[in-house]
Amino acid sequence: MLKLFKKGIFLIFGSISYINLLPFQIFIKKEINNIQFKQILNYKKSTPSAINKAFKRKRVDAAFISSIKSKNCKCTDLGIVANGAVYSVFVDLSKEPKLDSESDTSNILAKLLKLNGQVIIGDKALKYYLKHSSNNLVDLSLKWKQKRKLPFVFARLCYNKNGKKIQKLAKKFQKSQPKIPYYYLKRVAKQKGLSINELKWYLNHISYNLGHKEKKSLKLFLKEARNA
Repeated sequence: MLKLFKKGIFLIFGSISYINLLPFQIFIKKEINNIQFKQILNYKKSTPSAINKAFKRKRVDAAFISSIKSKNCKCTDLGIVANGAVYSVFVDLSKEPKLDSESDTSNILAKLLKLNGQVIIGDKALKYYLKHSSNNLVDLSLKWKQKRKLPFVFARLCYNKNGKKIQKLAKKFQKSQPKIPYYYLKRVAKQKGLSINELKWYLNHISYNLGHKEKKSLKLFLKEARNA
């Protein structure tokens, strides 16, 4: 959980411990100068499914919530989006069907796309692809793009309270989207067992703004999931 103190306002952010949110984490670090907050930001992260549960129980004020869980939430136009291959959400067709306990959205997406195999998401999926590229791996975002001709929205920044402040942060990030300093890329690359070039290459496939096409895709996904 991420505790945010600013101008007398106390907020608790839920943070997903995946590479795809590095730009947002850098943005938050620049926004907040509180040392305690920075320490929490670095060491108190969790998986999408765990953050979904914490958000539902209102243990966090704001978080990137899995798309499938965001339907009735108060959300911004900030999310985690891929327009084609994302390289970190796969179904391995060579393995027995198995869901990924870290994900809610990806498990349902695999079902909608009628893919039978093991669902693998997050940094471990990216590392697996980079080191063991296989014809048996089906990129779920790419498959959705091929079938629906739309980008896929994996998560949205939603909030339980302090909506005006969260909306303001979201809009500011959309306009700035800061570059990640080299020293930080180097540190994360070492932690994740990847190269700096691999990190930068991966992040080039992630976007964060929800425009018309992204919202249309999200609406379609939620409708198909409801009818599945």
